[in-house]
Amino acid sequence: MPSKPPNLVFVMSDDHAAHAISAYGSVINETPNIDRLAAEGMRFDHCYCTNSICTPSRAAILCGTYNHVNKVTTLDTPLDASLITFPKLLRAQGYQTAIFGKWHLGDAPSHRPVGFDAWEVLPGQGEYHNPEFFTPQGKTQYSGYATDIITDLSLDWLRSLPQDQPFALLCHHKAPHRPWETDAAHASMYADTTIAEPETFWDDYATRSAAAQAAKCRMMDLTETDLKAPVPAGLSEEEEISWRYQCYIKDYLRVVASIDDNLGRLLDLLADLGREHNTIVVYTSDQGFFLGEHGWFDKRFMYEESLNMPLLVRWPAQIEPSSVNDDMVVNVDFAPTFCEAAGAAVPNDWQGRSLLPLFQGETPQGWPISMYYRYWMHRDKDHEIKAHLGVRTKRHKLICFYNEPLGQPGARGPTDPVEWELYDLKADPFEVNNLYGVSGWESVTQELLLELKRLIEEVEDTPPACLGDRTA
Repeated sequence: MPSKPPNLVFVMSDDHAAHAISAYGSVINETPNIDRLAAEGMRFDHCYCTNSICTPSRAAILCGTYNHVNKVTTLDTPLDASLITFPKLLRAQGYQTAIFGKWHLGDAPSHRPVGFDAWEVLPGQGEYHNPEFFTPQGKTQYSGYATDIITDLSLDWLRSLPQDQPFALLCHHKAPHRPWETDAAHASMYADTTIAEPETFWDDYATRSAAAQAAKCRMMDLTETDLKAPVPAGLSEEEEISWRYQCYIKDYLRVVASIDDNLGRLLDLLADLGREHNTIVVYTSDQGFFLGEHGWFDKRFMYEESLNMPLLVRWPAQIEPSSVNDDMVVNVDFAPTFCEAAGAAVPNDWQGRSLLPLFQGETPQGWPISMYYRYWMHRDKDHEIKAHLGVRTKRHKLICFYNEPLGQPGARGPTDPVEWELYDLKADPFEVNNLYGVSGWESVTQELLLELKRLIEEVEDTPPACLGDRTA
């Protein structure tokens, strides 16, 4: 480890799917500045969120704990400001700390950022154009585009710091969250292009649980606000679905292009300030996102497109350029990583593992080969995604749709019958062939049930009652 503590620039977008980053093999767009981090640092190919929804994922990242521990289980559960977070610990270690952009952990004064020397955050989801920001002094409105403004605030703060001051900057973008409003600079991108539909775009959910059928995140669920235009007359249903997809995916990719441009501005300033060598730059998103796969937009499900997070880390002092990591990591691992890098003690009750050995190309003995997921917000009013939990290994995935609200804020009834799904991710990477209950898969199912039980015990979660007899 370097004798001088490293700086941290933690850039997080909202709903940016890894498969919309060219460093991850995107076939629908290019992201040259995000790709710089992959070329100059490390790309993680198996980074997962533990709850694929904005507020819970952000809490897990800040606190280093699963959502049943930090109590931020749904969109309607704000973060307890008294909880220990990595920015608080870095600040106590002598770092200057700041967050600009999306917070989404509660708008009440008692839930606004704590542990930061400077902060300006969007109320709720915030607006793309001429957004208001909460500040320590109250509220401020800016003219312009949110992605540019968040970057401007970050750049100005970096310029204000003395050269010998270690810092931790959280630059958290609203984009590419719905409703995907572009800026003028990118408004005409893809205008003359037809974006290819994903292989599973016309998925019929034939082998899947009722949860897939019930989800309200199909192209026909996009609103006129999302589409930015009325539906043309005379289209067949199939033609309309394809037309809607083109409207959606082009706007999504346009707002991603703005993020990429602004990340370039941030990387250029670090170079200009002479601070890039000992600065850890992280690019990630709070979860994945469906880009038409299975006919969907949105997230929440434990399926790969939603579960998988991009994670790119550049640290010239420690990470070899163009490194690729294949170990399983989760968002709960971020906080202990940042603390250990800064020389701050990691709280004993945190549940993540530091990624520092992985940065150096070493996989510690006993590193996890499976991960635990839980989505709590049963049948939320907008999307009707059902509550579920599950286990993913390198090869298989077992999902239990336990389908109960369990009194969680924002979750709704009724309770639905329990359903299960099992996937062989090697033979079926797109998760269209549910193998649960299929003859010949009993032993794999039992192994995954036992692993699910072990993970639940390890993280000290309380499983729903329906799992009692299945994991004994």
